[in-house]
Amino acid sequence: MSADGFQIRPFTHNDVEAVWTLMRALAVFEGYIDTFAVTPDDLRLHGLGAAPAFGVFVAAKGEALAGIAVHYRIPWTYDLKPVVVLKELFVAEEYRGQGAGQALFAHVRAHAAAIGASALRWTVLPDNVAAKRFYAGQGGACDADWEHWTLPLQARI
Repeated sequence: MSADGFQIRPFTHNDVEAVWTLMRALAVFEGYIDTFAVTPDDLRLHGLGAAPAFGVFVAAKGEALAGIAVHYRIPWTYDLKPVVVLKELFVAEEYRGQGAGQALFAHVRAHAAAIGASALRWTVLPDNVAAKRFYAGQGGACDADWEHWTLPLQARI
């Protein structure tokens, strides 16, 4: 157990349903539940399979999962060092303000340092002031040098 009462660890097969529930809760919070397509089987196949495409650190308090940090690695960029991308950081409402988010973020940061990453990157919704305040408190800052762009690749009708 960490000092704040949360055990931070990689997710296991036993955590899949709880991780999926937290991912759905994030989709509701961020407003994309109507297009949320991840299933528990997807988590097993792509996160716990032979060659995982992503990892999930969980904040456990007893038997309950308080939060998740979904991350993946870009193998290397211009400096031949990997970059860790924090795709999702979410803490269930009843555990907010208890240190779970800080513990998860610290664990992802330590993971990035341990693999020799040159950076830890993430995105924040423009109107999520609480998240911006949280990340600034962790030493993060908005990247003024780059804009986040997207090209949807869904078929057009």
